[in-house]
Amino acid sequence: MLALPDDSGNFVIYSDTSQQGLGCVLMQHGRVIAYASRQLKKHELNYPMHDLELAVVVFALKIWRHYLYGGTCQIFTDHKSLKYLFTQKELNLRQRRWLELIKDYDCTIEHHPGRANIVADALSRKSSGSVAYLRGRYVPLTVELRKLRVELGVDEQGALLATL
Repeated sequence: MLALPDDSGNFVIYSDTSQQGLGCVLMQHGRVIAYASRQLKKHELNYPMHDLELAVVVFALKIWRHYLYGGTCQIFTDHKSLKYLFTQKELNLRQRRWLELIKDYDCTIEHHPGRANIVADALSRKSSGSVAYLRGRYVPLTVELRKLRVELGVDEQGALLATL
């Protein structure tokens, strides 16, 4: 079940990408606010993995701008090098453009192991439909996770944990 956000503005985003698509989860106080995913566009199929991992962060910031702008957010990704994005000297034009967009938000990018990022990973591999954006209604993905006996939890830092 999805929850409605409160006005505290402290959000957590879990993001992941695959060779098929982008997937992310917006959470607040350990509760899921929204899920979002989409398939990769034709030109994105040629992007290196580093750029795809950055693309899903930008996708999340754009789709949830109305929640995130003006508040704080932590973004968790399984691509460790994104944590050091702001200190890199050699960036291509696409990365520079996306970096400028990210700087508009009060957010930090943190590493989160791929094994523990099961929900965003599942969303990034979703093959049917071009865009899935669910808000305020029952999510079939949670039913499937329960059938697989996957238990979801949140640790003290707000990281989403999955027990298989």
